[in-house]
Amino acid sequence: MKVRVISSLVALALAILILIFAHTWVLNIAIAALTVGALYELTKATGLVKYRLECCACFTYAALECLIGMVHRYGILGFLNGRLFGVMFASVILGLYLKHHEDYNYSVPFTFIGLTVCVTYSFTSLIRIIEEHPKFGVFAVVMTLAGAWLADSGAYFAGTFFGKHKLAPVISPKKTIEGVIGGTVTNGVILLIMAIVYGKLINKGVNMHYVGIFIAGMLCALVGLLGDLSASVIKRQTGIKDYGKIMPGHGGIMDRFDSVLLVAPFMYWLFSSGCLISV
Repeated sequence: MKVRVISSLVALALAILILIFAHTWVLNIAIAALTVGALYELTKATGLVKYRLECCACFTYAALECLIGMVHRYGILGFLNGRLFGVMFASVILGLYLKHHEDYNYSVPFTFIGLTVCVTYSFTSLIRIIEEHPKFGVFAVVMTLAGAWLADSGAYFAGTFFGKHKLAPVISPKKTIEGVIGGTVTNGVILLIMAIVYGKLINKGVNMHYVGIFIAGMLCALVGLLGDLSASVIKRQTGIKDYGKIMPGHGGIMDRFDSVLLVAPFMYWLFSSGCLISV
């Protein structure tokens, strides 16, 4: 427990530092590191890490996607964009497939493409939230991460006191239906409280849509649960306990960000549509 607490405090301090410099290159570098780290853990867990050239292409694409905003911010290489990187990445992976088609089947290149594009899109959603909403983007990212992570606390307490019916006993034996309900409601309430404090006391220049935020909080709990269970299925099928050891007592990047992978693009869409906060 002591190791988990210390690890959490260190991670929290780093997160605060990154958010303080969210409008600089620090955010892009941090998200790039998380994205590449998560992809490495996934390729290692699924046995794809042995294909080194393909992995290098995946990691390079992910890093470039995260850093391209930083490049544009300084007004250089404006012709570069995500679509160009996507075409180049897919071309490299498929080119390697044609070259080594006798060594592996079609599932390998398309798994590389699918994993890389989805994971990269999810993490870069956090960058886009800040870049596209400069007046409240940092708070929006904090709300997004809270929506992905805090449901577990409510689910834990609800499951401890009221949990009777297992949700997915094979995938995650400790999760209960009662816990999910408790975590869902708790998530909505917590995000609502955060929005009230921010809108009333910190940034009065934005309009908070409280009903939408409460509903979004509950939906985040359910969306995040899908990411959590999906990542757990991979661990079950590959026979690993944790994706990594980068956070002592917690596991790897994927162990902490599995729910964020779905919540981040979901919240990005909500913020972009003006359903939660408007100026």
